[in-house]
Amino acid sequence: MPELPDVELLRRYVDETCKGRVIQQAAVHDPKMLSGIPSDAFAAKLKGARILAARRHGKHLLIQLAPVGWITMHFGLTGGLRHLAGKEPDPPYTRIRFDFADGHHLAYVNLRRLGAVGFAEDADGFIAAERLGPDVLDPRFDLAAFGQALSARRRDIKSVLMDQAAMAGIGNIYSDEILFQAGIHPQTRADQLGTDARKHLFKELKHVLETAVERGAGAELSAEALPPSFLLPQRKKGGRCPRCGGELHRAKFSSRTAYYCPHCQVEKR
Repeated sequence: MPELPDVELLRRYVDETCKGRVIQQAAVHDPKMLSGIPSDAFAAKLKGARILAARRHGKHLLIQLAPVGWITMHFGLTGGLRHLAGKEPDPPYTRIRFDFADGHHLAYVNLRRLGAVGFAEDADGFIAAERLGPDVLDPRFDLAAFGQALSARRRDIKSVLMDQAAMAGIGNIYSDEILFQAGIHPQTRADQLGTDARKHLFKELKHVLETAVERGAGAELSAEALPPSFLLPQRKKGGRCPRCGGELHRAKFSSRTAYYCPHCQVEKR
């Protein structure tokens, strides 16, 4: 599933390939991918709009338009974007295509149809309506805000990291990496982490996500681009801990599969 690093890379991709282009039409091949707006209304809102910039909040991509409005995108499990120059054919599973006045296109691709595309008048209003917590790479999301989010939730730390209402951007895969780097067992109660453990976890959260973005590594693709000290390249059945060499364990926490090292992430009882 696309997580914060994936969506941040898509944000940069949109800025690099589409910024300044004028939308001639929005071709909605699959109306079920639209959220909260009919196909004809969506197309009417976008016709003649210029792309100003892209913004990311958590796992959501927001594309600012002129004179007004934002395209909102969530990518579900298998979504992505593909810029097309000239008469290139649509990629497989193109659900919506944005045709630009200069002949270029942007395809929203989604194999399993679990994402959503919509339109919002205001980005901050959309974020509030979706009940998203602060973006974890926003400079305003500091240690104090992180600590408050943890202490308010009496659940295992893995599920709290993935709770988009608590903090936006982290999913199942990168929560495993963050907890591994911090040496914290995924079933540890969030509200019972000590001050030092919280500080270390917060530091590793920022470090892991920033490293993934810098290296162009998404949640499931390009894991080989991550440092050898990272868990994700070994996050599979039979994988070995990059720190101690022991076999990784796999378990269900909050209905999600976690990979962790029982020797480096000791469960405290």
